[in-house]
Amino acid sequence: MLASQRRDVILDLIQRQGTVRVRDLAPTLGVSEMTVRRDLDSLAADGLVDKVHGGATRANGRSSAEPGFETKQGLQAAEKRSIARLGASLVGPGASVGLTAGTTTWTLVNELVQIPDLTIVTNAPSVAQVCYASGRPDHTILLTGGIRTPSDALVGPLATASLASLHLDMVFMGVHGMDERLGFTTPNLAEAELNRAFLAATDKLIVVADHTKWETAGMVRITELENASAVVSDEMLAARARDALTDAGVELMLAPVADQISLAAAVAR
Repeated sequence: MLASQRRDVILDLIQRQGTVRVRDLAPTLGVSEMTVRRDLDSLAADGLVDKVHGGATRANGRSSAEPGFETKQGLQAAEKRSIARLGASLVGPGASVGLTAGTTTWTLVNELVQIPDLTIVTNAPSVAQVCYASGRPDHTILLTGGIRTPSDALVGPLATASLASLHLDMVFMGVHGMDERLGFTTPNLAEAELNRAFLAATDKLIVVADHTKWETAGMVRITELENASAVVSDEMLAARARDALTDAGVELMLAPVADQISLAAAVAR
């Protein structure tokens, strides 16, 4: 198992159980305790877990921590690919689509470039680069200006102002966390403001977020759950999350991720 796969499994177990122990992880992952400790050190350095004696817990105490784009890109990769395929099915030829920054929206745009005659508006240079690299003459790409954050988002007054006169058929928004009480959140104040500008530019907000984002809280609220038209997540999303989202009047779409489920279940046994 690759290091990125081990860390995905560790994060999934922490999300579901709240804590993990080195001595339990080593035999189930088939690696030494030293390797597990290195994995936990790496996850802790990225602000994704809190290390404790003998293991690690959820990183609930650092709502302002903002892992970088490359760090997040390898996490829950199977879920993101499946979410991206399902999300892309909502987009038809000729649509105007907003994409906020994030690794899930980056995965999504790799699916969207196959759809003809799109106008794509984004504040993420990495998302725009995928569009440019596709070389499609029938696509119009609009990249906002702004100041770049660790999560590869362009933010600030220039970015926000560039969205003010637009109306988009739909906006796909990646989030740091989602919670019944807090709604959709991010660690970055300027990114929250920019995301609210995207929300104001559409009547159809679609949040794309894997199951680990539930009950994860960023420092700043973007908007309440009920302001999303739909949430595209994966079928590992907890039952309480499903209930909270549907109670808020949000259409919930769950993508299959059978391989990831099998892997996590095998480690949990």
